[in-house]
Amino acid sequence: MATLRSFRGVGGAQMIRHGANGYFAGGKVIGQGDHEIKMFWSARERNLTLDGQPVKKLADFLGTLRTVVFCTEDLQLIKGAARARRRFLDLLLAQTQPGYLSLLQRYMHSVRARNALLKQRTTDEAALESFSGEMIKLGNELIRARRELVPKFSPLARLAYRRIANDAEELRIEYQPSVRNDFAVELAQSRAREKSFRATLVGPHRDELQLLQNEKSAAQFGSEGQKRTLAIALKMAQAEFLTGRHGAAPILLIDDVMGELDAKRRSGLLPLLDQARRTSGQVFMTCTEENWPAELGRDLERWEIKSGTLSKPARG
Repeated sequence: MATLRSFRGVGGAQMIRHGANGYFAGGKVIGQGDHEIKMFWSARERNLTLDGQPVKKLADFLGTLRTVVFCTEDLQLIKGAARARRRFLDLLLAQTQPGYLSLLQRYMHSVRARNALLKQRTTDEAALESFSGEMIKLGNELIRARRELVPKFSPLARLAYRRIANDAEELRIEYQPSVRNDFAVELAQSRAREKSFRATLVGPHRDELQLLQNEKSAAQFGSEGQKRTLAIALKMAQAEFLTGRHGAAPILLIDDVMGELDAKRRSGLLPLLDQARRTSGQVFMTCTEENWPAELGRDLERWEIKSGTLSKPARG
């Protein structure tokens, strides 16, 4: 209901219960204004309504419900392709800057149109020039937004990392745009290579977010424990950034992460959960056993899922 997709990256068809034709999700969002979300997905029909009205543009919907997900797939933020880190930046900007999502969508439309022209045996130079100009204009705005975000977000990530890792390593985050100086000049200079690759090789769709631990690449030199810690720190910083921007904490969805951390690193999550409590934030945590810090046990509402059925266990 927050992003209209599964955080695991699977398609809508994989979300349907076996034997069913589709799925429905709905809920009432209570925050800086109450809203009701209803969504239905099937192979034939897809409906999304907000407060009883059909949603026509995604940009008008995003931000109604803000969530931050912690899950095992977050490791791809560290050791996966640059696309995962760009998506993390873009989601953060879409959640905090009105108009950013629309800007990104228009830019990617220009890139796809330009790539389609480059794949043709005979290139329409006039059309290519038109899409190039649009891409440069929109791309420069994307670069500016990303460049301004990273210095604001980076201190929160460094602090979160220190909390979980107990000051073991120093974290540095560096934005590395594909465009170094002048987008128009660099795009023109890449034309010979574009003819070989038949694709647009310069622009924000090729940006990188470099994650460094003690000035070394976390992806290349970090241990599995360090990578997991860094992934969680990035998500903690995301939650803190959203809270600071909107004055209300996002819903935290923590999917079986505690079991991957040792006791010290698990306790490093407590400040985040305490902040959620202080700001009346909501937290959902899943686990296969109660392996969280003892301080959490007093205030938890426990639910069990067995064979697809949700129930509230009797208190012992």
